[in-house]
Amino acid sequence: MIRFVKAHACGNDFLIVDEPIEEGRCAEIARILCARNVGVGADGVEFLTLGDNGGYSIRLFNADGSEGEISGNGTRCVAAYLAQEDEATEFSIRTHAGLRHCRILERSSPRYLISTEMGIPTLKAHTVTLRDGSAVVGADVSIGNPHFVAFVDAPDFSCAGRPWQQVGSEICVHPDFPKGTNVEFVRVTDTNRIEFRIFERGVGPTLSSGTGSSASAAASIELRGAVRKLTVAAEGGEQRVEWEKKDSSLLLTGPAEIIAQGECLLV
Repeated sequence: MIRFVKAHACGNDFLIVDEPIEEGRCAEIARILCARNVGVGADGVEFLTLGDNGGYSIRLFNADGSEGEISGNGTRCVAAYLAQEDEATEFSIRTHAGLRHCRILERSSPRYLISTEMGIPTLKAHTVTLRDGSAVVGADVSIGNPHFVAFVDAPDFSCAGRPWQQVGSEICVHPDFPKGTNVEFVRVTDTNRIEFRIFERGVGPTLSSGTGSSASAAASIELRGAVRKLTVAAEGGEQRVEWEKKDSSLLLTGPAEIIAQGECLLV
């Protein structure tokens, strides 16, 4: 039996487990818990531990059992979980991508508005050649984990004449990315607003992504003339991104909500 809390950030849902887990079982547990029809259902599991120095650490395992460096939305969900029991307004949470600082801006339990320092994005232009020979022009962006951002014009986010989900599934495991990559399809609708869809590594299409919002915004600012404070809209809702200057940490702000808590029998 394993205890969990379920939370979501703009529809990107996570299970938070804060009890000791036998080394080597995290991937298996994530696959069992995240299964939509025969498990609890989630995009990933954040395994939370309290360090010897009193700090918090998390390990992210995706729905397919693969381990990710970081989830921006998952980290925010963990901050909301911590804020339920602690009146502190700031939490520092260590991820495989480094330390992330979360600030609680609004509390209305079980819903919280939280800003997170996401680190300094890095990006470079990159063109991916698909199996059918089509070229997808975009940018590689790192925000502690890998992303490929493609800019599209179509309202349905189609790319290279195909649905974005199909193109995303191909690029996600493309030979250009030996460790896989998250894939965003971005429409710049105004200088201060973008919309995107994401095919997430280890999960597939998701309703939102914190690192995806950050990567999409960084690429839009650097390559498409977007302003440094902008709204990023996904299917699950809107987040705000502020990137003051190129060598400063990007700030991501959005909601997180605790949905449920319970126990799951592992067989």
